[in-house]
Formats: sequence, C-alpha cells, structure tokens
Amino acid sequence: MIHDLFVAFIGFSGGIAVGTGFVAFLSVIGIIPRLTQITKTIKKIRAYEFAVVVGALFGCWISLRDTVFFMPKYASVPIGLLAGMFIGMLAAALTEVLNVFPILAKRIGIQRKIVYLLMAIALGKVFGSLFHWIYFIE
Repeated sequence: MIHDLFVAFIGFSGGIAVGTGFVAFLSVIGIIPRLTQITKTIKKIRAYEFAVVVGALFGCWISLRDTVFFMPKYASVPIGLLAGMFIGMLAAALTEVLNVFPILAKRIGIQRKIVYLLMAIALGKVFGSLFHWIYFIE
C-alpha cells in the first residue's frame, strides 16, 4: 500500500514537472500566438489553446493505458498528415520566434539564398518522413 502511494506520488510529481515545463515552453516563447499570426487565424487562438490542452491530456491518457486503435492502415494517413502539419507549423513558429534561420544563414554565409535553406530543410523533412513511413512502417 505504501509502495503504491509512493509510486503514485512520484508519477504525479513527474507529470506536474513535465506539464509545467510544457506550459512554460508554450507561454514564455509565445508559440501559439505566433502560430496564429503566421496562419492568419488570430481569431481562433482559443481553439489552438484548447487543442493543445486536449491533445496533451489525450496523449497522457493514451500513454497510461494499453489502448490499441483498430483501423485500416490507410485511415491512419489523414491522421498522420494532420499531426505532421501541426508539428511542422509548431516547429516553424518556434524557429521563427528564435530567429534560427537568419542566424544559421549568416553563420554559413548564405544570407541571400535563405529560401534555398528553407526549402532544403522542408524537403529533407518531407522525404525523410516518407522514407521512414514507407520503409519502416508495414
């Protein structure tokens, strides 16, 4: 009984620490407001916030359970596309907030060819993801 309470306390403490870090990451850097500016959907900021909170809670719930979703393998394509679009937009907003690309372009001396850098990164991510999905996923 004491062991179970101790494990529950440790799990709850870890969840609070990770959740606090996630909220700090999103709020201090301002990812969601910047994402709404990039996509020109500022009026939907509450929907973004709600989606992030519900997604985090759903992900936590699923990871704590032995949940298996039975669906045809082609039904996972739209889900993967939507998840990939969200992660890609989140990463793009983060890199723009932190000015990663201008700094990288200046360091490697291609300030005038930054479009090529962006396209190389985007296409590399797309082809890498497709390769992983086609080669490693059944």
